[in-house]
Amino acid sequence: MVVGVCNVAVFGQRTTGGAGTVIRRQAPTDKAVDFSQSDLNAEFQEMATKKIATVRLLEGGAYNVNIRRLEGAETALVHGKKTDVWVVREGEGTLVTGGELVDPRKGAEEGDASGSSIRGGQSRPIKVGDVVFIPAGVPHGVREVKGHIVFLNIRFDTK
Repeated sequence: MVVGVCNVAVFGQRTTGGAGTVIRRQAPTDKAVDFSQSDLNAEFQEMATKKIATVRLLEGGAYNVNIRRLEGAETALVHGKKTDVWVVREGEGTLVTGGELVDPRKGAEEGDASGSSIRGGQSRPIKVGDVVFIPAGVPHGVREVKGHIVFLNIRFDTK
């Protein structure tokens, strides 16, 4: 995937996806797209003001590029076929990976699930500038968020 230059504001009509997701545009197959720092900052501000949890900058079917904003929430999930790469842009919290989901609930896609927490995983702090790679099938979540945490989330099918 190549990420190349255009302004988020020209992406057209904004539509809402599931679970508080705002989808900006389908990923093009014939050109690169860039997201400037000022465009991303505008997205961060809108997410905070409107309490939006996820903005999908690009939807590509087998991959997508998102901004996630979590406020004081504990998350626990696993993706059956998708791998995540996170780049923390604001805030800090504790990342938990591995182990097993507590009270798992089946997700929308094959192998996806969410839970109330993660038991037996590895915990470590994450903060601005950290990059995290989470393979498909690995439980992961964030807890102990200090105020809020914002991260770019690049997700792609690997299975």
